[in-house]
Amino acid sequence: MLEELKKEVYEANMLLEKYELVTFTWGNVSGIDWDKKLMVIKPSGVSYDKLKPEDMVVMDLDYNVVEGTLNPSTDAPTHIYLYNKFPNLKGICHTHSLYATSWCQAGKDIPIQGTTHADNFYGDIPCTEHLDVKKIKNSYEYETGVIIAEKFEKNNIKVEDMPAVLVNNHGPFTFSNSPKKAVEIAKILEVVAQMTLNSYMLSKQENNLTQELMDKHYFRKHGKDSYYGQK
Repeated sequence: MLEELKKEVYEANMLLEKYELVTFTWGNVSGIDWDKKLMVIKPSGVSYDKLKPEDMVVMDLDYNVVEGTLNPSTDAPTHIYLYNKFPNLKGICHTHSLYATSWCQAGKDIPIQGTTHADNFYGDIPCTEHLDVKKIKNSYEYETGVIIAEKFEKNNIKVEDMPAVLVNNHGPFTFSNSPKKAVEIAKILEVVAQMTLNSYMLSKQENNLTQELMDKHYFRKHGKDSYYGQK
């Protein structure tokens, strides 16, 4: 079942080590077949050097395992909630990468201070609120998805314009139109997180982009009037 998607999700998960986004097994990538309404995700706690395409776990959007002999990633409920909430997504990536996770642990948005950031994220990269004790105890991974979606709704943010979020005290999630692209965005997020931290250390203050420069860089790569790259 879904052999091509399993291979695609497996290859995306293997990129996490290649791009130095994970330590041990601290990360996962999923992909979805919207025609069949089935998600494929990495199994929980399996070392990348032992991982195989056939190990990928198939789940439906009601949180049930449909195929697979291994337990799915513990973050699977977060992924499924986000797919249900944002049906334009086709790939989700979660890591505990060093610099992006540092911003999560600080509980701070990543302010837009440079054009590298603006090329990929339209505005500050948001950090969620804290989860309350009851939600942590009862349905932690599901509620993580809820609090991410609430952040986007509250701030009137579109996932198309902001394909990343920082979960307070936890780690980043990134989204895109494929599992591989979601991993690439996770790498870009990590670089931007490091650049911004370095900027703070050098200047001791925020030096945010003007609206005009942000618009120029974002929209030359995105939208109907984009002109970056080859036709």
